[in-house]
Amino acid sequence: MGGARGKRGTFAVAPFDLNGVSVLAGSMATVDLAISRLSTHTPLALPVRVLHGTRPGPVMFVSACVHGDEIIGVEIIRRLLSRISPKRLSGTLLLIPVVNVLGFIMHQRYLPDRRDLNRSFPGTSRGSLAGQLAHAFSSQIISRCQLGIDIHSAALHRSNLPQIRISNERPAAFELAMAFGAPAVISAPLRPGSLRQMAAEMDVDVLVYESGEALRFDELAIRVGVRGVLRVMAHQGMWRRSEGDEVPARPVVSQRTHWIRAPQGGIFRATRRPGELVQAGATLGHLADPFGDSDQPVTAHTEGLIIGRSNLPIVNQGDALMHIAQVKSFHTAGERIEGIAEEALSDPFFDEDEIL
Repeated sequence: MGGARGKRGTFAVAPFDLNGVSVLAGSMATVDLAISRLSTHTPLALPVRVLHGTRPGPVMFVSACVHGDEIIGVEIIRRLLSRISPKRLSGTLLLIPVVNVLGFIMHQRYLPDRRDLNRSFPGTSRGSLAGQLAHAFSSQIISRCQLGIDIHSAALHRSNLPQIRISNERPAAFELAMAFGAPAVISAPLRPGSLRQMAAEMDVDVLVYESGEALRFDELAIRVGVRGVLRVMAHQGMWRRSEGDEVPARPVVSQRTHWIRAPQGGIFRATRRPGELVQAGATLGHLADPFGDSDQPVTAHTEGLIIGRSNLPIVNQGDALMHIAQVKSFHTAGERIEGIAEEALSDPFFDEDEIL
């Protein structure tokens, strides 16, 4: 995004145009991207909050609720809006708190036709509802940006440690991930039809922030997310870094993860939680039938970091129980994770009363 040099060496930044709405430098506006009409004739739109800075810089998006029940990103974006002033912004920030509007309203992961929006990119203007929504996001949001952060949580009845997922095919994304400063950075391949895969084809670096549980708020996950977005913005020169905003410890990096699955059906009593390091053979919980017969321990296959787990005690044979990431520097990983978590939770509770 460029601008003409004005008086006293400053830049006169041109307005940012989105869907026919012109947003002046130093201001913000909400732009509705029309998608379709419901069966009741009610219009369905994708709402975007545009913050257009007073100085040139990148265009970046932050999106949430691609899966309608993964609501934690809505709160992260709400808190970001209480902290960021477009008058102090370099570049343009596009905030999309609810991408899957219908799934969000119905508290469901998918769209009404049971399609997964995150397997529907790039979509088409004449396809299914999921395809049309994906097309609108690809053509009007991703295509305008140089980078983005897509916020997710674990699925229903699961919880995730705050983590960034990136592809090894995008080296620049690793630098952004380390700047974000989540406890863990996980290498995950690009999945066909995903927002991240579509962005890579458009040469846009996207971080996926995974944390918390579907249909729930988690204070640590929210705070790590807010601070992480601000750190990435500072890293890109969009926002002035505040004192104390440095990442307190280097995130733990993993190139490989695996799920521990239930060897039989029954009732699972977990004894470990996300963020804990486990040795090979360590007990993760106990599995038994409702009578307590055939009680057996469930153990880790290798040493690693628990990055996710199931919160549902009732399990069938083969159900995923614990998600473990293999990490280097195993003996220092715990201290680093604890340092990042303590730093996030020790901050004053930032909300509307702390507007920058």
